[in-house]
Amino acid sequence: MSGHSKWANIQHRKGRQDAKRGKVFTKAAKEIIIAAKNGGDPAGNPRLRAAIAAAKAVNLPKDKIEAAIRKGTGEDAGGDLAECFYEGYGPAGIAIMVEVATDNKNRTVAEVRHLFTKHGGSLGTDGSVSWMFDRKGVITVDKAAYTEDQMMEVAMEAGADDVIDDEDVWTLQTAMADFAAVRDALESAGVTMQSAELAMVPQNLVAVDAEAAQKVIRFMEALDDNDDVQNVYANADFPEDMDMD
Repeated sequence: MSGHSKWANIQHRKGRQDAKRGKVFTKAAKEIIIAAKNGGDPAGNPRLRAAIAAAKAVNLPKDKIEAAIRKGTGEDAGGDLAECFYEGYGPAGIAIMVEVATDNKNRTVAEVRHLFTKHGGSLGTDGSVSWMFDRKGVITVDKAAYTEDQMMEVAMEAGADDVIDDEDVWTLQTAMADFAAVRDALESAGVTMQSAELAMVPQNLVAVDAEAAQKVIRFMEALDDNDDVQNVYANADFPEDMDMD
């Protein structure tokens, strides 16, 4: 299983996503704001189109989507967000990438550094672990609804790099340049996507035992709880049978 998908699966199984709907809404709105900085028309802005689709998937109300677009284009105040990554090492030497959207970089980097230190990790400099990850398009589809052949036929023809069997979902990976085309092809084919996003995908996974995995998960959850954090990525290979409690 891909590390990114495993982390998302763990979050879902622990019920954290539903319990944190306010944070989910805020994250979706921030992504729209940042995407809209490159133009408020979804037809000409693939990232904005994907951000709106992701927002609809988590039931962000239409008026909030429209408000986020206006903030991003500068029509309304509140769009002064900076997008950046922090990176370093967590428990068991696991490489961690933290994607943030913040209106105060000094505050955010101090909070992220504190969390790294508190959980036995260390915040690194730019490039310290990012070379272990690739920026890719990641799309997930309910496995129960579609066969592997169906996914392969649509996704690969549209330019996807891979279709991965990830427990309850098919995970499709694409090059950044092909992400919009693959997502649009799936949409045109009537395929319902659970998620579609640009993500940092680890090139290789590092196996961790159950004890270390729990420490990594607690650290990633603490980062995820920060209001400025959009996504957390790690190169940990979590045990399949680890306890979710």
